[in-house]
Amino acid sequence: MTGDDPPFESVSESDLRERFERADYVADDRTVTTVQLALDLGRPLLVEGPPGSGKTELGKVLAAAFDTELIRLQCYEGLTAENALYEWNYTKQLLAVQADEGTVTDEDGGSDARRESVFDQDYLLERPLLRALRADGEHPPVLLVDEIDRADEAFEAFLLELLSDFQVSIPEFGTISADHPPIVVLTSNRTRALSDALKRRCLYLHVEPPSFETEYEIVRRKVPELDAAVAAEVCAVVDRLREESFLKRPGVAETLDWARAVAALRHDDADSLTADEIERTIGCLLKEAEDVDRLDATLLEDLRAAAAAADDRLEAEPT
Repeated sequence: MTGDDPPFESVSESDLRERFERADYVADDRTVTTVQLALDLGRPLLVEGPPGSGKTELGKVLAAAFDTELIRLQCYEGLTAENALYEWNYTKQLLAVQADEGTVTDEDGGSDARRESVFDQDYLLERPLLRALRADGEHPPVLLVDEIDRADEAFEAFLLELLSDFQVSIPEFGTISADHPPIVVLTSNRTRALSDALKRRCLYLHVEPPSFETEYEIVRRKVPELDAAVAAEVCAVVDRLREESFLKRPGVAETLDWARAVAALRHDDADSLTADEIERTIGCLLKEAEDVDRLDATLLEDLRAAAAAADDRLEAEPT
């Protein structure tokens, strides 16, 4: 963001759409409106949907679109507040106490020269959440709390203070508030239900894998080296695969991986996708052994037929 750019709360939908366009991020009207409202109201945005549907990419694109820092916290089982928020520099604290330069209390212990507590700013190590709150750049960062559903309920409860007041409490240090609250994007794959308390503090956006036409536009932007006709076939095959009851249906991330793989392996872009080519590269799309085993001759023929009909689908797209 330059000095001439408007603050987040004054960004219009048209301006936001232009920023998404410049970042090659294809967003529908509902996504643009919801993101614009989150910026305008200063509210965290909770984005839920299946893996590979573009949730994490939204956070990355927001940071790129506004030319600000992306601070990412990847959640996992067992994540604690200390892992995500802060840590004390224990080695430095110990050395200070041993050198009689610091104390674990604010009292001077009767000495002539007052010693500083080792629980002050000089000994505090910032983790992603604290760094986002104390960021002192020209513009607030984007804080991406990725896959919050992987963390446990205790960590989710810990986040409530940050999400509602953009502040956190450190027992030995006190309360730290953000002078300029970050843009907060939380993502969830819905592996477990999130609490009503967390959802109440956020605006909500649910994303699904895109339509054939939208995914084609994404592939054309992200994999420009792939011939347009073949890109349409790639998207048609993925669209057909999503009709199957696989353990894990391919998302946009898998589509882009496959499109890049097809582009890398091809020597003649004029050729259509063959059943053999689809079978040999299916590992880009299907990531479960049971799903791969279902790729029999009948399904391969269906996929080849879907690829052959891709041009007709594009021609039938409403203008």
